[in-house]
Amino acid sequence: MSSTVLPLPPSAVTPESLAVAVFNVEGMMCAGCVQAVETQLRQCDGVAVATVNLVTAAAAVQYQAERVEPEHLAAVLTEAGFPSQLRQADGVDGWSAQQVVAQQGQGRRVAIAILLLGFSIIGHLHHGGGITIPILSGLWFHFVLATLTLVGPARGILQDGWTGARRGRPNMNTLVSIGALSAYAASVVALVMPNLGWECFFDEPVMLLSFILLGRTLEERARFRATEALRGLIALQPGTAQLVTAPGQTMVIPLAQVQVGDRLQVLPGDKIPVDGQIEAGQTTLDEALVTGESLPVTKQVGDRVIGGTLNQSGAIVIQVNRTGADSTLAQMITLVESAQTRKAPIQRLADTLSGYFTYTILALALVTFLFWYGAGVTLWPEAVQIAINPHHGHQAHQLMDQLMYQTIDTSRLLVSLKLAIAVVVISCPCALGLATPMAILVGSGIGAQRGLLVRGGDVLETAHRLDTVVFDKTGTLTTGQPRVTHCHSYDPSLTPDDVLRLAASVEKGTRHPLAAAILTEANQRQLTLTDVTDSATTPGLGVVAQLESQTLHLGNEAWLAQAHIPTDRAKDAVNTFSRQGRTPVYVAVNQQLVGLIAIADRPRDEAIPVIQQLKAKNLQVQLLSGDRPEVAQRLALELGIEVSAGGMTPADKVSAIEKLQHQGHCVGFVGDGINDAPALAQADIGLAMHSGTDIAMETADIVLMRDDLTDVLAALELSRSTFNKIRQNLAWAFGYNLVCIPLAAGVLLPRFGIALSPGFAGGFMAFSSMAVVLNSLLLRWQLRERA
Repeated sequence: MSSTVLPLPPSAVTPESLAVAVFNVEGMMCAGCVQAVETQLRQCDGVAVATVNLVTAAAAVQYQAERVEPEHLAAVLTEAGFPSQLRQADGVDGWSAQQVVAQQGQGRRVAIAILLLGFSIIGHLHHGGGITIPILSGLWFHFVLATLTLVGPARGILQDGWTGARRGRPNMNTLVSIGALSAYAASVVALVMPNLGWECFFDEPVMLLSFILLGRTLEERARFRATEALRGLIALQPGTAQLVTAPGQTMVIPLAQVQVGDRLQVLPGDKIPVDGQIEAGQTTLDEALVTGESLPVTKQVGDRVIGGTLNQSGAIVIQVNRTGADSTLAQMITLVESAQTRKAPIQRLADTLSGYFTYTILALALVTFLFWYGAGVTLWPEAVQIAINPHHGHQAHQLMDQLMYQTIDTSRLLVSLKLAIAVVVISCPCALGLATPMAILVGSGIGAQRGLLVRGGDVLETAHRLDTVVFDKTGTLTTGQPRVTHCHSYDPSLTPDDVLRLAASVEKGTRHPLAAAILTEANQRQLTLTDVTDSATTPGLGVVAQLESQTLHLGNEAWLAQAHIPTDRAKDAVNTFSRQGRTPVYVAVNQQLVGLIAIADRPRDEAIPVIQQLKAKNLQVQLLSGDRPEVAQRLALELGIEVSAGGMTPADKVSAIEKLQHQGHCVGFVGDGINDAPALAQADIGLAMHSGTDIAMETADIVLMRDDLTDVLAALELSRSTFNKIRQNLAWAFGYNLVCIPLAAGVLLPRFGIALSPGFAGGFMAFSSMAVVLNSLLLRWQLRERA
């Protein structure tokens, strides 16, 4: 995060001791405004961190609740000229509604801007000796038009520009106001004092302001589209739920009244109100808008459901286990909103420069005026007419030849003023301010739509630099659900299916992962199980039970040794299973070993192709596991991972990642369990599977909602594409100003006869901001093509 932490009193202030508030901030026009808002907040006693987003018009503040009230911070910003309101608990929904309301009237604003632009073009045609339209080409008509424009559609720009200048924080509107009013004032002087020989150019402020109004309206529309993902997430949550009050009876209640433990009925076509677990019924859910999974997912009794997903086929009853801010959807909204507020470090330079941008431009405009007034006109008199009437710039060389023999009767004051105004107008701090937040806004939104929750722009910037990806094993590279891989019979009268049937009959009443694997395999083979009696389980060893007249022992080697049952005949198979990382389960009947079942956690289907693609991207892949070393090594060999380590504690994993970081590697860690949380926090980028624990997801920088390893690739691609877009935007913003400001100052005027009028300079400025916004929106199509 690019925010600066202010020095606070000696008492230790940890992130846990800070309260967080989000404000809706109005009146921000450019990166200079962002810098001004952040400065105002950071200067308040008790504020530790303040981060402002120009695109979403929001400020996120971490503060000491005992030292400052959030209402006071809102008042400070309002007093500083940025009307602000504290976003309440339902403020995200309010923000979404405000976004929609803000789009109303856009058509009218576009029509006004285009009409003004059309009238100003008519004025330019008249100046250029082209088409002359009665009345519309008259000076008094353009005087009235310019006056009405200043007091009408452009009044807000002038007021904000004056407010910024009066408070000592000039912004982009200040620059536009100076340019428009200067051109208007010079034209008024020329109109009432024709003996000066000045040219009236009332069409210039009209063109300038119409370009600004049109560009901003289109820019707002593009920003609105960029926030579609967040608004879509907010819209997923229904307002009511059907509470089951008695068997067969329900009552519709507001969603805010739903509590953990309640039973809710969800009918086909309804959205799941909150997170829960299915108690009755079976259905298919459309989870695309939450997890990015395009295919419907079958759900039955015992399965988890996520609030906001769409129930497609069957009526179900769910028991609520998460509500409000704890729900998956609420956490997603919070993460996406946070991602769009947190800045990428690359934005620091742009923010720093933007803070001084307006002052620098005003200084450059003054230098431009003084140079041309003092020396430029004297040195290059032939360029004066082109500066006065730049609409013939494409005929510059012909005009230069003609003007060598003409008497230049134009005031140097007018030439100097027009060039200085062009410098003020063409500069664009907006492009710098929008470069990073627009790309992050679009990138994080796309990620949310695809089930990739990224915590912020700083995460995207770091992720694109990863050169090493470290995986946990269980639940990450493997399914986390053991399955039967082999079944051997050592009794000629029993088939492998018979051995499995006996084992499943014994395990039918037990609850542990190995039992689940045996029962699942028996169910897949459609074996008929037999009821056993006198079943007794010894944790960590095995089970003994009676099946009619037979005594069955099922468990590990120590369990059979305790029952004095020989296992020598299975020694070779057990050694093989051990090398393969499989767990042997012995089956004995009446003190005789009759079978051996091997169980192993299987790799995810997508694990091998994902690792191959990571390697193809020149990323080093490693495996760290708490499982037995031989199991970790076997899995690494199977998946093509060269570096692996097993038997690791959570502290060992952290140490291994630290070692890689000390060697200069940028490390990403992919995990899912509680024991992975320290490693997720230590890694440069932590990626957590959504099927994992809450603490793992809270610690991670990127959450993979689909529980699919291919999303690791998608997350890296998203980060690289977004960061590349940020670099493109910043390169454009810096390059535009470096090229266009000297052009407006008349650098090419003496030799090439090229000059910019204030109106066309305003058009360039409006285009520069739009270019950044549109380039960011292109990220949607680029990622869609690669999906």
